Amino acid sequence: MKYNTKLPQLRLPEYGRNIQNMVDYCVSIPERNERTHCANTIINIMGNMFPHLRDVNDFKHILWDHLAIMADFELDIDYPYEIVKKEDLYIKPPRLPYNNGRITYKHYGKNLENMILKATEYAEGEEREQLIKLLANHMKKSFLTWNKEVVDDRKIFTDLNLLSKGQIIWDEESHKLTESKDILMKKNKNLARRQNK
Repeated sequence: MKYNTKLPQLRLPEYGRNIQNMVDYCVSIPERNERTHCANTIINIMGNMFPHLRDVNDFKHILWDHLAIMADFELDIDYPYEIVKKEDLYIKPPRLPYNNGRITYKHYGKNLENMILKATEYAEGEEREQLIKLLANHMKKSFLTWNKEVVDDRKIFTDLNLLSKGQIIWDEESHKLTESKDILMKKNKNLARRQNK
């Protein structure tokens, strides 16, 4: 009795052993016209195995590429499409240039850090003050989202100073942020409203 573990490994397992056997037989046919006719028959069978993919662009082209791969590119016929080259299957794509920038405080996130640095470029004035106030309130909200405790404004201003590289110096006497309880109450109301929908 032959076990599949003793047989050669399938190149494209989704088509199964029988299709692979058909492809192997097709490669061994000596006459070119008969080989081409056999290949067309195999393509029709392969297409019938996955009828839901018929709407995919270049479905037939993909099947011919798969046939060539299953034949280990040894099937000598006139292909109706230009098939993929064997060497192109094993080319590694170039590495993606991931940004490995460190996040100082994960609960604030990288975008907030970038916005704080952008705010330091603004000229002194009302617009800069409003932007910094919005950012500081957002920092407080983010802090409360990840740390389920009341946060002191001093902590937010210290972090703001650190993230702005010392360019934004605020203190709790001259600037007031939204109260922690108000932020938590608003968050709970929004959560309750979402759950009632």
